[in-house]
Amino acid sequence: MHLPIRRGVLAALAGALGLVPIAAAPAAATPPTTSCNIAYSAQITFWAMTCSQPGEPMIGGFATWRNEPIAFDGVDTPTTTVQVANYMRVSPNTEASPFAPNIEVGLYAEKTGKATQTYGPRWSELSTQGGVTKAINAGVNPTKADRRNHTYMVVRQERGDQWDVLYDFNKVGSTGHQLKVPRGNPNRIDLGLEVMGPQYVHVPDIASRMQFMSEDKAWHQVASANTAQVISLGTCGATRKPPYCFNAKMSGGTSFSQWTAGKPRKGTPTKPSLTTGSRLTAQASPLNTDRPETFNGVNQQALQQCLRDSPDECLAKVPGLAECVTGPRLCNMEAALSAPPKEAETSGPPSEEDVRQRASASFGVAPDGLTVAGPSKVAGFAAGIPDSSVWTATSSEATSGPDRHGAKFSGFRASYSAVTGQLIEACWGQTCQR
Repeated sequence: MHLPIRRGVLAALAGALGLVPIAAAPAAATPPTTSCNIAYSAQITFWAMTCSQPGEPMIGGFATWRNEPIAFDGVDTPTTTVQVANYMRVSPNTEASPFAPNIEVGLYAEKTGKATQTYGPRWSELSTQGGVTKAINAGVNPTKADRRNHTYMVVRQERGDQWDVLYDFNKVGSTGHQLKVPRGNPNRIDLGLEVMGPQYVHVPDIASRMQFMSEDKAWHQVASANTAQVISLGTCGATRKPPYCFNAKMSGGTSFSQWTAGKPRKGTPTKPSLTTGSRLTAQASPLNTDRPETFNGVNQQALQQCLRDSPDECLAKVPGLAECVTGPRLCNMEAALSAPPKEAETSGPPSEEDVRQRASASFGVAPDGLTVAGPSKVAGFAAGIPDSSVWTATSSEATSGPDRHGAKFSGFRASYSAVTGQLIEACWGQTCQR
């Protein structure tokens, strides 16, 4: 269980974010049941989700889980979007709407053909002007289901109203469209599993842990009493059977320490593709002792050991890490020096029609309402992704983005790898004009 860093100790370290340490407000709040039910309600998307109100100002969010293998049925599903996402979503200000501007970061897998799929982390930003989403191809084996622990963070910048996104304790991106957040406004941090096409996928139980950062830069677990749950397919049991049910359990007693969620599939699922891999044992590579012991103030051997054993305790236990994530934000040398993963070979590259159908399904736009161009060579523009050949789908039709619910915006642009079909980057609404 996470041992929170004492606020008094971290208050003495304040300054990296340019914030004056103050006495924290009492963590008194109520579970955001109504807004959670509204935010996670749709006809073709299903969730095993938690929504928490910290009850005090929040300047950071942290989550961790393993890259678990996800298996899709080896059948054609031309008219059904089949995908899985396990993510953390931070909404700095929820006063106006449950669909308020937010930052989302997590692990995503999508069935792209009868025997092909994509798998890997990405982050997204939703604003009042539209949204963006970008793949993350940084760190150690981000696109392999080798059960390695990975960490996901968002931390407010030192000045202004934007947030930085960190993966395995290294910065991989920044928001550009978040609004000013008045002090004392309500906020929310969500964690859980999202599934589309549940009848075609098996998701093993994913154990996710979450914390939030208060204004004095201390990390805390949310009170269980301040957490709401949405399990839209119901919990598997006597009256709910796979594939139309979730396994879901919150643990931790008075403090929310872990959300374990999975989506079982009746029968034997197909073996995961090369994109996801199929190793079922936790990563156990030897620690690299040839590199400097300390990098940006962080003890690197202690960090790698912690990432392997108890990543939710790293911010409290690893010397220098809590200060680094609010300062240099490049804290993990092994991840920083890892080469970007090679694009996995599949049974065949996606065709123009494949991309058209995927974009149509993802953005809720009729196939004849969008244009597909490519493949063309584009300079790397998502974190860790080298120059790549991509297909680009564009449309001027109204869309809610790949979430398919919430406010609609005019138009979108989405780029997919011409080798694997992985979604590399997308924008919708006015954010495409920047």
